[in-house]
Amino acid sequence: MTWRGPTHRTVDGERVDGVWCHVWRRYPLSDVYYVDDLFVYADGAIKCGGPDLIDLAGLERRLAKGAVAVHDPGAPPDEPPSRWGARYQLCTPESFLLEVADRIDELSGRPTTAQRCHAAIRHYRQEPTEQSREALREAYLAIPAHNRVYVLGDMDRQDRPLRILLTDVGEAVDGDGPVVTEQMHRDVLEYFDEGDHGVTERKAPVYADDPVEAVPAPIVLHNIVYPRGWPEELDLFVLRNNYPAEIHYAGATYSSVHDAYWTLAERHQGDDWPDVRLAVMAGLLRAKFTQHPDLAEFLLDTGNATLSYIDHDESPYWRDAGARGGRNWVGRLLELVRSELSWPTGA
Repeated sequence: MTWRGPTHRTVDGERVDGVWCHVWRRYPLSDVYYVDDLFVYADGAIKCGGPDLIDLAGLERRLAKGAVAVHDPGAPPDEPPSRWGARYQLCTPESFLLEVADRIDELSGRPTTAQRCHAAIRHYRQEPTEQSREALREAYLAIPAHNRVYVLGDMDRQDRPLRILLTDVGEAVDGDGPVVTEQMHRDVLEYFDEGDHGVTERKAPVYADDPVEAVPAPIVLHNIVYPRGWPEELDLFVLRNNYPAEIHYAGATYSSVHDAYWTLAERHQGDDWPDVRLAVMAGLLRAKFTQHPDLAEFLLDTGNATLSYIDHDESPYWRDAGARGGRNWVGRLLELVRSELSWPTGA
């Protein structure tokens, strides 16, 4: 799939960047397909024919129904090649959906699946343990299947070094490839040490207001359940909205940001809540961390890392949904409040 760009659309006076590619669309009430453009934007919106915007879930439904296809449905199917010998895999509806999610992450400044795989390779090189190899396997398999061959940037070997490394000693790679030995694993590590092969940091453009130090890896704020109550020793879980930190906001007192947000949401049902909820959340987070300096220290300790807020019970508007999108507004607002806390008083 070839992506083209840049393109954009304007929302409330702001530019939202995007990219586009060709797909096959089916005429309504027909089995006839034609080539059309599919646009993907940084906020997760997708456009394919007509004025209406859809999201990843909407695109998934259209792919499942055959309303959108990634190949010419009339073309004869290819014979499945050897799994080991195959250098390239066909793009499927499932892998295309993951690729669209990757483009959204890239446009919005979040790490793509390939970049997360590169980070996992670097971590394994530093700590070659079974745990880090399993993390590398998960990162590699998260890449859209038809794009894995490109992840190392090696036209000759493609992704075979990774496929060897992720196969246990004594097992055949992909079932029909060579049987892996410990020496083959060592050879792969030497291969990574000899050159970057797409796994070292590439130099990015430097802008006048960029930080001098390297930007650290994203910090993921997981939704961890503590059945016996919150631990006495504080940690990053204090950044969660449901952490019991009493706040005073707009003349009332609430037990947590989560409690305050939903109490205010119920009071504004039917009004302009969708238009003001982002400002309300920003105000609640400011209240929490200005009224609790001990908790603010944990936020400041995250430095300038991207904060990825994970919570399967929250709307994708507030959380980072990984390969399926999500706008991560809680994470982004935490970064905003962190920046405000870092700014000297009276400056």
